[in-house]
Amino acid sequence: MPPHCDTRDGPVVKACRKALETGNINHALIWIPAVSEQELKTAFERTNRVRNAGGDAQDLADDWFFETAIRLHRAGEGAPYTGMKPAGLDEGPVVPKAEQAIETEDPTEVIQFICHTVEEDLRHRFDKAIQTRKYNPNNVKAGRAYIQAYLNFVVYAHHLYLNVNGHGGHEHQGGHRH
Repeated sequence: MPPHCDTRDGPVVKACRKALETGNINHALIWIPAVSEQELKTAFERTNRVRNAGGDAQDLADDWFFETAIRLHRAGEGAPYTGMKPAGLDEGPVVPKAEQAIETEDPTEVIQFICHTVEEDLRHRFDKAIQTRKYNPNNVKAGRAYIQAYLNFVVYAHHLYLNVNGHGGHEHQGGHRH
């Protein structure tokens, strides 16, 4: 998944901002595994104490809280923490469509986009396999090109199937796969 949970404008930081604005840590707790709950609660309390100083102290405290939440979230995914990324990074076309689908409670656009993208890719791989299939047996280089195209189509289709059925990605404590 393109990084977006670890960006300054991603959903983890948005939840943290809401927690700080409302004083309700639960907005942020949902993004981390239960085993990390106390650590985030402690960070929230410390952040709120420092925020009262205002100015640079508040900004520094907020950033520390955001980074703590991102680190704990990433750990729950079984992923390394590599720091908070800047806002505005390219998430690719799917993440915004998927988030919009949740907001509108209508998955039609994201489903159609993904199905179209998968279909185009499978057809391209299939066409390459068909184009290279009829090779001269005395041309080993051409035969290898066919085998590469064959595997590129068949293995990709198999892995795609496994991913769709939940066997190709990793499950983690949070229950979602990346």
